[in-house]
Order: sequence, then structure tokens, then C-alpha cells
Amino acid sequence: MNLAELQAALAACRKCAEAGYFIGSRPISAVNPGATFMIVGQAPGRHEAEVTQRPFSGPAGRRLFRWLAQAGFDEAEFRATQAMAAITRCYPGPHPGGRGDRVPSRAEQALCATWLEAELALIRPRVLIPVGGLAIGRFLGNDRPMTALIGERFEREGRIIVPLPHPSGASQWFNMAENALRLERALALLGQLREQLARTLSSGEEI
Repeated sequence: MNLAELQAALAACRKCAEAGYFIGSRPISAVNPGATFMIVGQAPGRHEAEVTQRPFSGPAGRRLFRWLAQAGFDEAEFRATQAMAAITRCYPGPHPGGRGDRVPSRAEQALCATWLEAELALIRPRVLIPVGGLAIGRFLGNDRPMTALIGERFEREGRIIVPLPHPSGASQWFNMAENALRLERALALLGQLREQLARTLSSGEEI
């Protein structure tokens, strides 16, 4: 199966609905062949589901791309050339307590896992950017707090991983000044990787 066939199969996926889970949108994803960077979030939000049908296009996504601009990424170019995915691909609905979106259950994550695995195998991105606790846990495990992960570079299965906190305006993580410094370090790392990967295209240099 090539990438276009995979995306067509994803668009038709009804696994969660058939299993009885609330689904607030059709599956949402945007990946490009040859992408070197891949952002992985938790799940689409309400704005993505109801308005744009594009990942990371709501308020949290706009904040994320403001961060990435500090690392030298242009949003339009990134969307056209790189990959954006999530642990689950359908809007999971609002949180029962009325604060933000519901976190997809482990069962929903398991039902959706094959899509991410297939995309990783087909695209083979050099750098993964997991955004938020759910995505970070998928790639780096859940045994360390975010304060030990944000601002650091990791390598797993031949890929570089630079985690970022969730850019939700409701996040309390940014209330601590030292966490803002951790985010700055993470963005500086991504900026360095962006420049180094640009050089590899012409020189074959390793990063």
C-alpha cells in the first residue's frame, strides 16, 4: 500500500464508530511523501472537526505554529511538505467536565494505532515532534515527567524525537518560568535540526 492508498483507507475508516465510540468528525490527517519532520498530537479538536478538516488549525494549532516559527518553520511550507498526524484521527468530543476535549480512551488509541504505524513506515521521517502528554508517552514512555523531557533530544529506532508541551491555552504547564525556558530549548533544538536537515539534502551529512 502506498501513501495515497493509505490516506484513502484512513478517510473511510469507521472502526471507532462501529465499536460504539462517539465520533465527532471523519478521520483527519495530513502527511506528505518525503517529509523529514512529523508532528504527532493527541487528536483533532472541535475546530478541526467542524470548520477546517485540517490538523492543527484551531487555537492550539495556531499557537503551535507560532512556536515553530521561532524555530524557523513557515506554516504554509510545513503543511505543504511535512507530516501532521495524531494518536487518534477523529474528534473525540468535549471533556465530560466541560474543560477542553475528551482524551481518547486506550481502546480508541489501540483501534487507531495501525494508521500511525503505517504512516511512520511509509514516510520514515527523520524527526518526530510529539505534542502533549499522550503523544509523548507513545514515543518516550510514561515513566518521566514532562519537565524531564521538554527541551531534550532523544533517539529511538533511528529517529530523533523532540517533544513539545500541548499548546492548549488551558494548559497550566506554562505558569512556571522554568518551563518556558524548557520550551525555548526545545524550539532551539528544532531550529538546529531544520538547518542541519536542509544541509543533508545537498551534502549527505549525518545529523
